[in-house]
Order: sequence, then structure tokens, then C-alpha cells
Amino acid sequence: MESVSLKGKKVGHGGQVIDGSDIMELVENKQVFADFVDHKFQELDKDSDGKLSVKELEPAVADIGAAIGLPALGSSPDSDHIYSEVLNEFTHGTHDRVSKSEFKEVLSDILLGMAAGLKRDPIVILRIDSEDLLEFINGPSFESEMVSIFAQIDLPSGSMKDYIVKALEKLSVEQGMPPASDSWVMSNIVEPALGDCHEQPVSQEGFLMEFKKVAQSLAQRLKEHPVIVAHSENNFDGSGIKRLLSNKFELEKTLEAAIKTVPKDRSGKMSKEYLRVALDAVAASAGLPPIGAIDEMDKVVTEVFKMLQADDGKMVREEEFKKLLTEILGSMMLQLEGNPISVSTNSVVHEPFSSSSSLLPSSTS
Repeated sequence: MESVSLKGKKVGHGGQVIDGSDIMELVENKQVFADFVDHKFQELDKDSDGKLSVKELEPAVADIGAAIGLPALGSSPDSDHIYSEVLNEFTHGTHDRVSKSEFKEVLSDILLGMAAGLKRDPIVILRIDSEDLLEFINGPSFESEMVSIFAQIDLPSGSMKDYIVKALEKLSVEQGMPPASDSWVMSNIVEPALGDCHEQPVSQEGFLMEFKKVAQSLAQRLKEHPVIVAHSENNFDGSGIKRLLSNKFELEKTLEAAIKTVPKDRSGKMSKEYLRVALDAVAASAGLPPIGAIDEMDKVVTEVFKMLQADDGKMVREEEFKKLLTEILGSMMLQLEGNPISVSTNSVVHEPFSSSSSLLPSSTS
């Protein structure tokens, strides 16, 4: 793997860190950011009336969701809540149309939030060619690692090709393998290489021989067609929540900001059904991912809400709402301390030098 010529820190010969510095640089340069906003606003303002309608804002909200790793709108009730809140940030919950100054202010806050997230959990851009894969299959640990992988595969009636595909899915980017689950990688890299596999009764010895043959062919494909992968690793162990809970001033400020967008009835009470929205608002400060982004984390949230009866939809006063939100964070911290969640994400970037979101500067893809 060779480093991609993007801004950021070099990571040996293996890749490049995208740490949010480009976004921060964009927002902090007032003239450049003003020009950036002018361009984006004009792009979104289809009827050129100087205001953005809710419909005209939808592509911007979708871009923001994609940039923070949310599933597409309509695919998850939890993440749809977040899309709704992002749109609410732009319209302040009441405005049908948004001026350029309002758009600029909210976009600045959102981009700075993204930059803070990337600073905390940087993304490494890798250009995967044949180098690391050849190093792995010709190295001293190849046989022992592949024997271990073979033992983990449970396909009683599987063919040799089935075993090899499963084994490829278990290899990491560190071993020079782009994610085999990606449809483009499967069609353009894996399937052509499988043509060199000879079908035979599945045995450990036969598997090692056929796998190496396919891997060598796959390496040749990667040499001809390198794959760009955005790689990130996160370990959620509750330490971010612990830091937030231990700083009373920061906690109170974070809770206050989180409940600003939660609607109240005439008596000033709030519905518990907005607790997930509020939890998502404090996620970045607590070192947590957005709700809907990681299945394992969503299961923890569901368990904690069930345990604290936070899903009963009852109306509560502001102080009780904040107390409940603090208890939710505390329970999540204990669960994560006991059972940390480690997540490694690899996404194929088919156009490495274009933006993954039209609301981000191009060098952040």
C-alpha cells in the first residue's frame, strides 16, 4: 500500500490520516468559508429565491448523514431521528425557509462537530495494491494463520471456492486485502481471481494450496487495479463517558445544549421519547458513535433504556429528563467498561479524490 497524496499525516507506507484539520482550516478561514457557503447555497437554492426550503435542504441533510456514517434516510427509525434533528437545526423547528446567514451558522457548527469527531477518531486512507498481500502470502506466518482461518470456517457442504471466499472475508487491510464484502471488490478483484481455483474435495492441504494460488492472482489484479479504502478503528470502553461525567461543569453544559431542541408542553414537561435524540446530541462529548451507526452500540442503548424504563413515553420535568439522561450515560459506561466494543470499518472509496459528501472539502474523502 502506498500513501495517497491528500493533506494529513503520513502513516508509514501504509496510508494517510484524515483528522479533520482540513475541515477546521476551511471553517476558520472566514473568507474561504464564506465563498464555500455561497457556492453551496447557490447550488441548493434551485428556485434562486435567496432562501432554502425544506425540500432544497434535504440533499444537504443527506450529505451530512453520509459524512457521519449514518444509513440512508428511511432505513432505520433511530437514524431517521437524527436526520430529522439535523433538519430541525437548520429550520429551528419553525422556519419553512432558511436564509444564507442561518445556513452558514448551522453548517459551521455541524462541520466543526465533524472535525472534532475526526480528530478523536481519525480515518486512514489506504491505497491497497499487491505489496502487502504478497508480503503476507510469502511470509513465515501465512500457513499458520490460514490454518487457523480454515478451522473457523463452517461450511459442511461448501465448495473449495466457498471456503476461499469466506477466508478472503476474514483477511484484514493490514494483510493487504480490501473488504471482500464490497460488491465492486467482489466483481472486479475477487471473482476474476477465483477463476484460477480448481474444484476438489475440501481438505486443509488442498485449501492452503488453492488459496495461495487465488491470492497470487488476486495480488496481480490489485497491482493493475489498486483499491482505495477508508479505514477507521474505534474502541468504545466507556472512558469518554467517564471523562464527561467526572466534569460537572462540562456535563451540565452538554446536557443543556442537548435539551435545547427537545420540545416542551405548556407545563414545561418533556416526553421521554426524545431521550434517544438527546443522547445522540451528547454522543460526541461522551466519546460515543451516532445512534444507528453501530449495531453493537445500539444493542447497549436498547438494553439500558429497557433497564431504566426510559422508553415508556412519559412526560417529565426538565431536571428529571437531565437526570435520566445522566443515568443512561452512567449505565452505558458500566456496560462498556465490562464489555468494550471494538469496531474496525473499511469502506471502499471508488472515487478517491472526490468528496464523500458535497458539504465537505474535497480532501476529506
